[in-house]
Amino acid sequence: MAYQALYRVWRPQRFFDVVGQEHVTTTLQNALLQEKISHAYLFSGPRGTGKTSAAKILAKAVNCEKAPVGEPCNECPSCRGITDGSIPDVIEIDAASNNGVEEIRDIRDKVKYAPNAVKYKVYIVDEVHMLSIGAFNALLKTLEEPPRHVIFILATTEPHKIPLTIISRTQRFDFKRITAQAIVGRMKLIVEESGIDCDEKALQVVARAAEGGMRDALSLLDQAISFSQERVTVEDALTVTGAVSQSFLNQLARAIHERDAAHGLEALEELLFQGKDPARFIEDMIYFYRDMLLYKAAPSLEESLERVLMDEDFQQLAAEVETNQIYEIIDGLNKAQQEMRWTNHPRVFLEVAIVKLCQLETPKTGSAEAGANVGPLMKRLEELEEKLARYEQNPPAAAAGQEASVQKKPQRVNRKGYQAPAGKINEVLKSATKQDLNTIKSRWGEMLEMLVGKQMRSQAALLNEAEPVASSEEALVIKFKYEIHCQMAMENVKFIETIGGVLKDLTGKPMQVLGVPEEQWLKIRESFLSSQHHESPDGKSESEEDPLISEAKKLFGEELIQIQD
Repeated sequence: MAYQALYRVWRPQRFFDVVGQEHVTTTLQNALLQEKISHAYLFSGPRGTGKTSAAKILAKAVNCEKAPVGEPCNECPSCRGITDGSIPDVIEIDAASNNGVEEIRDIRDKVKYAPNAVKYKVYIVDEVHMLSIGAFNALLKTLEEPPRHVIFILATTEPHKIPLTIISRTQRFDFKRITAQAIVGRMKLIVEESGIDCDEKALQVVARAAEGGMRDALSLLDQAISFSQERVTVEDALTVTGAVSQSFLNQLARAIHERDAAHGLEALEELLFQGKDPARFIEDMIYFYRDMLLYKAAPSLEESLERVLMDEDFQQLAAEVETNQIYEIIDGLNKAQQEMRWTNHPRVFLEVAIVKLCQLETPKTGSAEAGANVGPLMKRLEELEEKLARYEQNPPAAAAGQEASVQKKPQRVNRKGYQAPAGKINEVLKSATKQDLNTIKSRWGEMLEMLVGKQMRSQAALLNEAEPVASSEEALVIKFKYEIHCQMAMENVKFIETIGGVLKDLTGKPMQVLGVPEEQWLKIRESFLSSQHHESPDGKSESEEDPLISEAKKLFGEELIQIQD
């Protein structure tokens, strides 16, 4: 073929040309200079980051006639032969199509033969994770102790699929995604050497669309060059990559910020008319607001931005949009993206998402709120300071005594726990009836639902282990299984008032609410029944019913009472 793709023409021939992998190339160069070459290497990382290129450069460096060297000379017969593939001692194997046991056995049988033309026989196994389990097992012993003249270089994009027994026999190097800045720098060199007229912003669009892969970037650049006329412009790069222009994203973000749904839908209609993919567009929007959030948090980390170009419109918009609003927009776009994956009409969900985002309420700024309340707050603060000054000069004795008593009460509570008001409970028991108790029990579940509806879900949870045990027309006694739950409920004034209001709505009567732990309730009830027995008149006839039994039937119902002599 007369024409070769850019990524083939500009394949790195030196470690210096491997962009963005300095942590790998420096280590390999030091090993070459110190003649500490390992028998097996594992290169792992995303596609298009230089794994196979680094493997070929390493194969040339160890076989270079000027060795030991940090870089292959690319001039001696060995380097030139390995570059053009004429030397049979450097073998490249595609494990995706040669993944069986027989192919690996063939390698195992041939490694014992000495190389023909160079010092080392190098096996470069690409996509090694595609080998079968049997093939890996066949490779194990050879990989661990190959002949002195053999070097294995394994390359993969999915190292987690390789058995640990293989990984432990190699030196592993992890290639990372190449930064957009490094990709742009490499492409600048290529277009300058090739004499191609290209806009720098177009290179940035291509670099961000490549997502860290140099090969993908050069392929997209190749397409943009073919698409363009005389100069590769930003529009050419956007058309080839399928991305949305920065000005369009700024325009739509402005419409969302100003809550202009009509303008936002018009811009969206123009985008779809140009043939843009709705799924790709919503992804660009998510990254746009993601970059805006990172820019607001750390303006100096421009390299961390994925899709955005730092133009004046973007910086002005980022200064106006609040952080909380960005969170809501990203959340709305993410939900729309998930819904679009499972529908045949993604455009509908995209349009609905744009309208929703344009109707978001603008969050109130803290400064405006503070400005509205600063006057009354300052006045109230001055009054409190004056009262505090008078109190410190002449503290009243009564207040001091009251303060001391208040300080002592929590100590008593903490030491003895919660004490139910036995006197008030006894008064309720005197006038309590079974009918009143059944009325409350029949509406108990409804009362819990009303508490949840009043945004008191956590407080209502305290009543999950509680139940009404006695009720009169004016008061209700609630038994709690645990003392701590009873204490938390009864010390919450708002909670008690809310329960009283709910009971009034259900029964039509205002009711006092009393709480008692289960252990204390048993004692209070037993004491009350005993006192009722002692207060009954002496000399009653045998035919008369025991007042203790009568009172128990009145409280708990005749069907629940079992009399034993």
